[in-house]
Amino acid sequence: MRQNAPPRSGALTPKGFRLDIQGIRGIGLVLVLAAHAGVPGFDGGFVALDAFFVLSGFLITGLLLAELRRTGRISLRDFYARRARRLLPLAGLVLAVVAVGALVLFATPRLHDASGDVLSASLYVSNWHFMANQTDYFAFEDVGASPVLHYWSLSIEEQFYILWPLLLIAVTALAAHLRLRRVGARGLLLAVIGTVTAASLAYSISFSALDPDRAYFSTLTRIWEISAGGLLAVVLPVGLRMGRVPATLLSAGGVGGLLVMTALYEQSTPYPGWQALVPVAATLAIIVGGTAERPALGTRLLMTRPMQDLGKVSYAWYLWHWPALAFATELLGHTLTPVEAVAIILLAAVPTIISHHLVEERFRRSRTLAARPRRSLALGWSCMTATVALAFVVVVLRPGLAAAPAEAVTGARSAHRNVLQEKVRQISPTPATASDDKGRLWYDGCLTRAKNRTSKTCQYGNPHSDTTVVVFGDSHALQYFPAMLKLAERHDWRLVGLTRASCPIGAVDYQPTCNAWRENTLRRIERTERPDLVVTSSGTADRFRVKVGGERLSRSRSERYLEHGYARTFRRLARTGARLAVIRDQAQAPARINDCVAEHSTELARCAFRPDRPALRQFDVRGARLAKRNVKVIDPLPLLCPRVDGARRCPAVIGNALVYRNSYHLSATFARTLADWLDRRLPRPAR
Repeated sequence: MRQNAPPRSGALTPKGFRLDIQGIRGIGLVLVLAAHAGVPGFDGGFVALDAFFVLSGFLITGLLLAELRRTGRISLRDFYARRARRLLPLAGLVLAVVAVGALVLFATPRLHDASGDVLSASLYVSNWHFMANQTDYFAFEDVGASPVLHYWSLSIEEQFYILWPLLLIAVTALAAHLRLRRVGARGLLLAVIGTVTAASLAYSISFSALDPDRAYFSTLTRIWEISAGGLLAVVLPVGLRMGRVPATLLSAGGVGGLLVMTALYEQSTPYPGWQALVPVAATLAIIVGGTAERPALGTRLLMTRPMQDLGKVSYAWYLWHWPALAFATELLGHTLTPVEAVAIILLAAVPTIISHHLVEERFRRSRTLAARPRRSLALGWSCMTATVALAFVVVVLRPGLAAAPAEAVTGARSAHRNVLQEKVRQISPTPATASDDKGRLWYDGCLTRAKNRTSKTCQYGNPHSDTTVVVFGDSHALQYFPAMLKLAERHDWRLVGLTRASCPIGAVDYQPTCNAWRENTLRRIERTERPDLVVTSSGTADRFRVKVGGERLSRSRSERYLEHGYARTFRRLARTGARLAVIRDQAQAPARINDCVAEHSTELARCAFRPDRPALRQFDVRGARLAKRNVKVIDPLPLLCPRVDGARRCPAVIGNALVYRNSYHLSATFARTLADWLDRRLPRPAR
C-alpha cells in the first residue's frame, strides 16, 4: 500500500504546513529590508515582493480548492473571517501607532499627508492612492516619504483576497452548470486563470514601459504575479517523485535567481513589466522544487531554523520596519546612512516580536474567533473603522493655516529688497496643499515622463496668433509656466509647453529616452513650432551625470560636458531666428521649508534661508555664455533672495504666497505673480 500511496513533499509537516514556503518568506524579508536600508548590492531587493505575491496566489488558491474538494463548496464567510483575524489586527495596530507618531513628530503639512496615507491604507486602497499621487516608491531616502508607503503591497493582496474567491466560485458554478467532469472543471479553471495571467502580464509590460512609477503600484500590473501562483496551485500535486538533481536545480536555482536579481536590478529598472518574470519564475521554481519527496539543497536551506524564525515574523517585521525608518529620519533630520538604517530596522525587531506573539498569533489562533466567524469579521471591521476614524482625528487635532483668498495673495508684486514678511494668517497655497500646487501644464499632462520620447500638443493662448512662444526644459521650466500663461493672454501669444521631467536639454548623452526626447523636441521646435521666443530653464542638481565613451561620469566631471552641451543646444535654438531667454536655476530650499511655515507662521524669519548655488552646478548660465549668441540670462535670485542687512535671505513666504511647493520647485501660485517681473526682463519676440 505504501508503494502505491501518492508522494508527499519532504518539506511538508504532519499538519500540512510547508516549511520551505515559510523559508521563502524569511529570505524575502531579508532582501526587502536590506533594500530599504540602502545596503550596497541589495538595490533590487524589491523582488521579494514579487515572491510574496506568488506565495499568496499559490497558498490561497490551494486552500480554496482544498475546501472545495472537501466540502463541495467555498464559504466566503469563513474565508474572509480567516483573513480578517490573520491580517487586520496587526495591520490596524501599526496604522494606529503611525497615526499617533505622526501627530507627535510631524509638522502640520506632513501630518495631513500622513493622515490621508493612513486612511487609504486602512481601506486597503493605498496602492491606488500612491499611484494617483505619482509617488516614487524607490525614493527610500526621501525625508518626506510616507510612513505607510509599504502598505501598497498589502492593499493589492487584500484586493486579491476579496475578488479571487468570487472568481473561483463563479468558475466552479459555471463548470457545474455545463456539467463538466472533474478534469473538465479543472481545465476551465486553468483557462480562466491563464487568461487573467496573460492579460495582466501583457498590460504590465506595456504600462511599465510607459509609466513605471505608476505601474509599480497598479493592481492590474501585479495580479498576474499572484495568479501565476494560483495556476501552480491548480496543477501541482502535494508531492513529486523527483530526483535530487532536478529538485536542487529548481530550489537552489530559484533562490539563486532571487539573489542575482537583487544584485542586478536597480531603482531605475522599469518595473514590474517583463523584468518581474524572473523573480516570479524563480519563486515558482522554488515551490516546485520543494514538492520533491526528499528535500534538496535549496529546500533544506529554506527549512533551517533561522529562515523559519524569520518567516514566522516576516509579516510583523515588514509592517514595523518602514514606520521605524520614517520616524527615525524625521527625528535625526537627515537621510539615514545604510548603517543607521540597518540599526533602526534591527531595533524594529522589538515591536515585531512583541506584536507577533501578543497580537498576530493570539488573534490568528483564537479558538473562540475561529468557532464564530462573524466575530472575526466584526473584529476586522472594527480594526478598519478605528484606524479610519483615527486618520480623521489627527487632522482635527492639528488644523493647518487657512487658505488665503485670491485678492489677498500678491506674491512677487509685494517683494521688497530689504524687508521680509514677518507673519501670515492666511496663505496660498497652504503648507498642507503646497505639493499639489503644480500649475495647469502639469495637470494637463504636459510634463513628459517615463519612456515617452515626444511631448503632447500643449498649446495655450491664441492658437492663431502671429507670435509663438515656446517654454522648453525640465520641471524647472514648467514651474514658470503660470507666469508665461498670463503673459500669453496679455500679449496675445500662441504659447507652447515642451517639458520633460529630469531631462537636461543640453546636447549630452544622459539617458536614451531623454536623449531621444530632446532631439525630437528640438526638431519640432525647428520644423513645426518655428517660435519667435524660446524660454528655457533647467534644474542643476546632482542627478545629471552624463556618459562619455560609455562611462557614466561623476556629477563634478559632468559639469564641463553639460556646459558645452547646453551651449550647443542654445546655438541650435538661436539658429531658428527666435530670441532666447534662459532663466537661471534658483537656489535649493531646505527640505522641510513648508513645514517650517506651518509651525512658525508668526515668526517667518525663522524659515528664511541663505542661498547656495554651488559653482559646480551652474552649467545653465555658463552654457548661455559659451553659446556666444544673443542669449539673455534672467536670474531670479535677487527677487527670491533679497539682501537683508547686507546678506541675502530667501523667504519662504512673499506677499501671502508660499514660495515653494517643495524644496526645489516654486509653487504655481507664487509663479503666477511673477508675470510682471518676467515681462520686464524677457526679450521681445523676434517678430
